[in-house]
Parts: sequence; structure tokens; C-alpha cells
Amino acid sequence: MGARLLSGAGDETGGLDLSVVLPVHNEAGSLPTLWEELTEVLAKGGWTAEVIFVDDGSTDDGVAFMRGLCAHDPRVRLVRLDGNHGLSAAMDAGLRRARGRIVVTMDSDLQNDPRDIATLLAAMEGWDAVTGWRRDRHDPWLKRLSSRVANAARNAVMHDTVRDSACSLRAMRRACLPDLPRFRGFHRFIPNLLRLTGHRVLEVEVNHRPRRFGVSHYGVRNRLGTASLDLLAVRWMKARQLRYEVDHEA
Repeated sequence: MGARLLSGAGDETGGLDLSVVLPVHNEAGSLPTLWEELTEVLAKGGWTAEVIFVDDGSTDDGVAFMRGLCAHDPRVRLVRLDGNHGLSAAMDAGLRRARGRIVVTMDSDLQNDPRDIATLLAAMEGWDAVTGWRRDRHDPWLKRLSSRVANAARNAVMHDTVRDSACSLRAMRRACLPDLPRFRGFHRFIPNLLRLTGHRVLEVEVNHRPRRFGVSHYGVRNRLGTASLDLLAVRWMKARQLRYEVDHEA
């Protein structure tokens, strides 16, 4: 059964340039700084934008902060899930409600730099999606090592060349989203999945910052088994693709 929403707006469309989707789980310490940085970036870019916070069952004071933003800034939307369903569910809920022509996703823990939004958008010409590549990671050595191993395994199994598939900082044309398969763990494979469905995906180097507040929700122990199964599922999807050309149509 899917995550049940406690609150959230519908899927109406609008003439927005940009939707920023921010999954949140217990990031109360990061949110004020994130909002300050993000509003500065949006003002400098001059884009018409909405910011969609997706609360994935937080138990800290972050919900009160996000509700306050909603009350005072019409660009802000808050979607709340009925519990902690994980990053894929939160990402899906935000993507389904995005109304901008370009949809940007990023983490809420301040390790992604909002200033890189401009870098992604500047590279969009001729591409359907631009995803971040965290060349210089500021994470514990074990997390960095596990990410290298995971990326190498994904590329070997998928016959792909994505350097940082799990980087949450991405920009995608909203027209791509209906083609993106959704399942538990899909957030780790978004560049691969977009390429699998025929979309043009570019990777660009982005900034990565040390975590300042809270603790990481992901580690080797809680990712290895499920990520391996997910990889096999994505490989199966690739192997079972329909490949044909229409020779003639009257």
C-alpha cells in the first residue's frame, strides 16, 4: 500500500518556470539556513518558482517551520506523508505535484548547495535532464567507499556510465516525469531510468558540503540488500525493453 497523504495540494498545472522538490525527514536544524540560501538563489535567478517540501514523517520541529513558510510565502507548498515511508516515496509525492516546466530535486540537509541550481539550469540546453556529480564528497570514508562501489555495480550491470546516480541534486524537464518508473528505491537510479526510457541525461560537477546538523539516514547496512535487489529489478527492466521500428503505416 502506498503512503497516505495527510495534506497536500493537487496536481493542477501552472505557468511556473521551476519547481523545487525537497524531501524532509527530521531536518529542523537545517531548514532555516536552507530556506535562506534557496530564496537568495531564486531571487538572483529571476525564475517564477514553487518550493514543495515533502515531510516524510518527521518527529522534530521542522513541520512547524515549514507550516510557517506556507503561511507567509505563496510559493511554498507542504505535502505530508502519514509516516516515514522513505526517500523514494517522498520524492514521488513531490514529483507528482510539481507544476514547473523544470523540476529540481535536492536534499534538505544542506549537503547540496542551492547555488548549484543555476549550474544545472545553465546546462539544460539540448538535454532532458541534468544531474549532479559530487566529485569531492564530504562524507565519512565508509559512505564514500560504499557509494563508489554502488556506482560501479550499477554501471557494470546496466552497461551505463553514470558517475553519481544517487546524487539527489537534479534538474529534469517535467515532460520526462511520466516516463520515470516509480518503485521503492527508484531515487537511486533516476539518471539510469531516464536514459532507459530514451531521455538525454547530462552529468555536471556540483558542490558537496559536510553535514552540519543531525545524522545521515542512510548507511551501508540499511542500503546494501535492498539496493542490490533494486539493481537487479532495473536490469530486468532494461533487458525486457521493447525494441522495434515501424516499417510502414498506412
